[in-house]
Amino acid sequence: MVIEINKDIDRYQETIAMGLTAKQLFFSVASVIVGGGIVLALYRYIGLTGSAYVAIPCVAPIALGGFYSYNGMDFYQYWRRKFHFIFGNKALHYISTEGENAIKEFGTDEAANRNKKTKKSVTSVEGNQKKTEEFEAMKRKTKKMLIGTVVTIIVAAIGVVIYKVRFPR
Repeated sequence: MVIEINKDIDRYQETIAMGLTAKQLFFSVASVIVGGGIVLALYRYIGLTGSAYVAIPCVAPIALGGFYSYNGMDFYQYWRRKFHFIFGNKALHYISTEGENAIKEFGTDEAANRNKKTKKSVTSVEGNQKKTEEFEAMKRKTKKMLIGTVVTIIVAAIGVVIYKVRFPR
């Protein structure tokens, strides 16, 4: 008697219907309901194609919530972590403090080197501050670009709706 077992037992998924897991089935049904509702609500005003274009960006994150997986994280966990890294991280600084005791042990010959290292550490602190300022400036620029993209998409959708209402077929 031979019983076959998946080699990767950790990835085994119990299917509920049509080869989908319960999570996938739930998100599939939710995305079909949301997408259908948007299309039915907007069909009279902007037509089938326009309503589909409005529905797709609303339905895609719902559908991805059930099917997308990356490094053991689902879609929402992945994007929560991604936004945390984009907007929530602070710059890390490293200032070397090692070597002072060793320099003291070397004696007077190495005292000059210690003065040079002190000057270098002051320079490296200034360099770190400059890098921090550059990082913060890039973070602000990224936020502005993200907000601009969202505003552009919203304005475009509003423009399509206004055009379809003013110039019906």
